Amino acid sequence: MTDWPTHTHARNALPMRTAHTPLPPPPLLIPMTQVHCQVGALVTLRPGPHGERRCVPLGGGTVVGPESNGMLVEGGVDWQVNRADGVLDIAAHCVTRADDGGPIEVQSNGLRHGPPAAMAQLVRAEAVSPEACYFRTAVRFTTGAPARPPGSAATTASAWHHLPVSLALMSWPTPLLTNW
Repeated sequence: MTDWPTHTHARNALPMRTAHTPLPPPPLLIPMTQVHCQVGALVTLRPGPHGERRCVPLGGGTVVGPESNGMLVEGGVDWQVNRADGVLDIAAHCVTRADDGGPIEVQSNGLRHGPPAAMAQLVRAEAVSPEACYFRTAVRFTTGAPARPPGSAATTASAWHHLPVSLALMSWPTPLLTNW
């Protein structure tokens, strides 16, 4: 019998291994920042070859956390493709301004999927439990500012929580990627 690789999730710290080399334990996820953002009304660009193309204007907001604090600059956009299989592809792009004045570009790409009732609640800007649907993004913070928060130019793992009329983004640095 072949010794196939085994895997683990960050939440259960069982060691991973392959047939040849032991792998390190999964990274410890620590809070980095929370972004609270005002969102505009959803705009549909109608169905296209890959699904219904939509966008949501992003207003101003706050950035608060142990590694990044500041404000969200109004004018970002959350681009979406509502695919025929019910999955929502997401590509948000916005700018934050750190407390020291440095601008930080934020790109968030991911997907959301869940039961039709939960997805309809999200479209109506109603609160939905994080357990009600799968919603994961990869977030990249990039800046050329000389004094940037630690990890601001790195990719992070994130979990989105929807609140009425606003979004809250909680990001955790991904240590294996921030050490590049």
